[in-house]
Amino acid sequence: MDATPRAIIAVIAGLVGVTLVAVAILVFLAPRSLVPAPGATPTVEALRWAPAASPPPPAANPTAGISGLPDPGWVSATSEATGIPTRALAAYAGAAMAKAASMPECGISWNTIAGIGKVESGHGQYAGSSIAADGTVSPPIYGPPLDGGDGVQHIPDSDGGTIDGDATIDRASGPFQLIPQTWRNWHIDGNGDGVEDPQNIEDAAMATVNYLCRVSIHMDTEEGWIAAITGFNSPASYRALVARYAVQYAAS
Repeated sequence: MDATPRAIIAVIAGLVGVTLVAVAILVFLAPRSLVPAPGATPTVEALRWAPAASPPPPAANPTAGISGLPDPGWVSATSEATGIPTRALAAYAGAAMAKAASMPECGISWNTIAGIGKVESGHGQYAGSSIAADGTVSPPIYGPPLDGGDGVQHIPDSDGGTIDGDATIDRASGPFQLIPQTWRNWHIDGNGDGVEDPQNIEDAAMATVNYLCRVSIHMDTEEGWIAAITGFNSPASYRALVARYAVQYAAS
């Protein structure tokens, strides 16, 4: 083999290696769901993806934070139709609207964000928690210890407990179950109060949207949607459940 083919093969191998490392980083930093992804949970035939719902109308007089972006009347009516708490729904819709303004090619929709919020924490209501007026979930929501048991990955403590409340092992935190490494990468103040908090529905929703749109764009297409949700949580059963809720919310 002459030098030219060897050089081409070396370049290709290098590119493949970089790609594999990038994928590995995204998978490692992906959030971890509170509940292991269900197997045959969906009672509807497994859906591959969730098309985007119609975007919410903007508020005539937007208030601070992403939750102030959608029209309050739309939030109230859609909350009643879908069963999504108004405080959570306003955050989901606001996050989608904010991303549509800053990165329209992402194509993420409020119903997909709502589907993830439902699966991850029941819209911030897991184990009796509730969302306060400022968007903070109380009591705080933490996932199981990521100690390698019961089908979870082993992720040693990386934050001294400052994010996940556990100085011995990492846990996913908040209504979108973001692990400490993910939160450090995508932390953001979504409600404009000057504090970045994974236990806040607006901060967590916006961080999740930024993460999803980094993994994949064109989420208004089947291929883009599947790639984004797979990057967030890889099991096909998880994607099917998110799609099921997202489709239901759009239909409502």
